[in-house]
Amino acid sequence: MPVIKYPRIRDPLFYEWDRKAQKCGLRHTIYFVNGDQYTGEWLDNLKHGKGTQIWKSTGAIYSGDWKFGKRDGYGSYSILDPVTKEYKKVYTGWWENDRRGGRGMFSYPNGERYEGEWSNGLRSGWGKMHYSDGSIYEGQWLTDQPNGQGVLRLPNGNRYEGSWKDGKKHGPGKYFYPDKGQLLEGIWVADIPKCGVLVDFGRDNAPAPTEFPLPEIELRDPAGVSAEARAMFDDSHN
Repeated sequence: MPVIKYPRIRDPLFYEWDRKAQKCGLRHTIYFVNGDQYTGEWLDNLKHGKGTQIWKSTGAIYSGDWKFGKRDGYGSYSILDPVTKEYKKVYTGWWENDRRGGRGMFSYPNGERYEGEWSNGLRSGWGKMHYSDGSIYEGQWLTDQPNGQGVLRLPNGNRYEGSWKDGKKHGPGKYFYPDKGQLLEGIWVADIPKCGVLVDFGRDNAPAPTEFPLPEIELRDPAGVSAEARAMFDDSHN
């Protein structure tokens, strides 16, 4: 009985080429069509693990963790200084889904610096901001603005402790004037004090106190009579 031989079925060559082209594990530098380059680990043709990316258009460098093609984990982002031609770190910290997320430190071009929590690339959570004028804010943030409870310290030593909303003093708070030895406690609305009480606070040790101390607040009962006058009236009728 004749033996029938069938030709062996082989996959098209491009299947083999594609299999060999799949990047997995540690690879040497890969150059992209736009000039970007990446050196590091891969998984299923995606940057995954430890790696360094250099963007040709900006010269920026990211070195750190990757997850399925996106920056995710701990890493640092640096830019090239056009004057010194040296790399300067802009952000060092945690990333989530290719954006700043978690705790990290960001340096701004004008010299300002933020250390704290991030969410979706924005300052959110608890953080400390160093401003270019010497002021320091430490407290709660939401979508890149002070929101919640926080303390603002000014270069002259004055400070505000209290509530914030959309980057402005809003709600109950205390404003300290250590140079004068005074304290303003009240309610703020959009950075403006609407009502409050100004009292002496550490006036004896203040470097530049007011000429005269503030008079003490005189309490009155609902009828509009001072507590002292009420007591004198009661004594005279006993």
